[in-house]
Amino acid sequence: MAPVILGTAGHIDHGKSSLIKRLTGIDPDRLKEEKLRGITIELGFAYLTLPTGQLLGIVDVPGHERFVRHMVAGATGMDLVALVIAADEGVMPQTREHLEICELLRVKKGLVVLTKTDLVEKDWLELVEEEVREAIQGTFLEGAPVVRFSAVTGEGTEQLLAVLADLAAQVPPKPATGIFRLPIDRVFTIKGFGTVVTGTVVSGRLKVGDPVVIYPPELKAKVRTLQMHGKPVGEILAGSRAAINLQGLEKEDLDRGMVVATPGALLPTRRFDAYLEVLASAPRPLKHRQQVRFHTGTSENVAVGLLLTAEELKPGEAGYVQFLLQEPLAPKPGDRFVIRNLSPAVTWGGGQILHVKPLRHKRFQEKVVRALETLMTGEPADQLRVYLEEAGPGGLSRTELTALLPWNPPELQRQLSDLAAKGEILKFDLENERYLLTAVAQKVENRITQLLEDYHQKNPLKSGISKEELRTQLPRGVEVKLFNFLLGRLTQQGKIALERDQVRLAAHQVQLAKEQEELLQSLEALYRRGQLTPPTLKEAEAALKVPLSKVQQLLPVLVNRGKLVKVKEELYFHADTLAKLKADLVDFLKKQGEISVAQFKDLTNTTRKFTIPLLEYFDLNRVTVRVGEARRLREGT
Repeated sequence: MAPVILGTAGHIDHGKSSLIKRLTGIDPDRLKEEKLRGITIELGFAYLTLPTGQLLGIVDVPGHERFVRHMVAGATGMDLVALVIAADEGVMPQTREHLEICELLRVKKGLVVLTKTDLVEKDWLELVEEEVREAIQGTFLEGAPVVRFSAVTGEGTEQLLAVLADLAAQVPPKPATGIFRLPIDRVFTIKGFGTVVTGTVVSGRLKVGDPVVIYPPELKAKVRTLQMHGKPVGEILAGSRAAINLQGLEKEDLDRGMVVATPGALLPTRRFDAYLEVLASAPRPLKHRQQVRFHTGTSENVAVGLLLTAEELKPGEAGYVQFLLQEPLAPKPGDRFVIRNLSPAVTWGGGQILHVKPLRHKRFQEKVVRALETLMTGEPADQLRVYLEEAGPGGLSRTELTALLPWNPPELQRQLSDLAAKGEILKFDLENERYLLTAVAQKVENRITQLLEDYHQKNPLKSGISKEELRTQLPRGVEVKLFNFLLGRLTQQGKIALERDQVRLAAHQVQLAKEQEELLQSLEALYRRGQLTPPTLKEAEAALKVPLSKVQQLLPVLVNRGKLVKVKEELYFHADTLAKLKADLVDFLKKQGEISVAQFKDLTNTTRKFTIPLLEYFDLNRVTVRVGEARRLREGT
């Protein structure tokens, strides 16, 4: 049977801790100061086994208004809430504030416990219960059981246990699959064991020996031992109160508000998008760029709220907000939060985190609002499209999407597979499993073909553009792997052709006029006659009696036709001449084993002006390998 977490809520000194002690025999007030002052300052924890055998973890939260931040932390992971109201005082300020916080955090079920019934007369008790029912009307506790209880006499204990058992049976089990998350609410050390953290497991499961990361500082650790409700266990599951003994970290490294999680599961952030509801009881409207106290999980932060759709949100209104945090957090989309006024510290509102790594938004943008609406209420496939559209040509890896989205890895993989099968997304990087929208890929492909068309118009005698030159003209996010992937797609589609390191439109052909063709043949003949002492560009210009620019235009044409070979800048040889020289060089090396520069000079009967570039050419083309000052035949040649 899955564990269920019950949290208390209510005004200071209304008997929350006494209630827990009576039920469990455990005193949740663990601090000396709490004992002396008779109030709960920190979170307290206890547990009991219900009559049905259900294990119930109990979180006792402070009631004093100065410690409401601990109440918010305690509400993280609650399945049920017991709203505790003292019969001798009735509904008080923190009663209402705690109830509002539970609503903001979307606690779904609970009960009301009227405590200290031994201090009041029956007719007074009837009046208080009527007041309570009016206070909870319209809230998630409307119609909930109201149990009369006395920690002194024990009155109502059996009824309370029965009601708790019935409510616990209605709590759906939390999925133990997917990423593990435990927001830390306590950090301490145990002699002989080291650092221990406690909290409520929000999702997933964790075993002894598993690696974990503590976010947002991204500290790596290993699980040494585990406890659940005070007992050693080999595994902890979603929904349980647990203690984790961490290996490799000191107490000083950790703090409440950090999160223990599966490695790679979360993203530290100082900026996120959210849907915010301002309480009807809020002290005043929330203005754009208002500074607030921000609570989520067990963390407390200071944030500035950038209102995206209004200049202010009045009490009872709601809207989309981008929060800028003073310190980094590591939440997930779907996490609930509460905001409070800095001073006086009253609860202002709360809501749901939608995006943990958003772009900076311009305000009052319809496109931004549509995207946020999709992240809040849209189908999973539509939400995935929002993230990939935002990523643009850079795309996102499966690892990045795991950290960005609230889904379990199998669900993410299913969504990716479905969109890929529909042709809506493409996996362009198999090694890192990176995806992008097909529509984004097509925009880049259209840009590639347009650039090629423009290039051919400006350079009709060139067969194509170099790959690197083409890539530098594309949007910044187009990395090499995506570029090569898209060139492959365009080639398969018959739109472009790749020739060595050059790219051209498939339909592009160099068309020469009759006069240009005759000049081309004369230029080729000049290099054929030159053999191993080819003409310079200036000499070719003089021999053919044409402008240098025409020679420079025609040389690449001869290279692309395979007639000439460019050995280095402004140095070309006829392809037949180089083929014969290669055969002579290989024959020499097979007989002699190696060749020096001087011997190569004798073989070619040329000067160093040509011998050195030729030797380097053969090295580059993997015919020879340089060993000291000599060359040897490369293996496999």
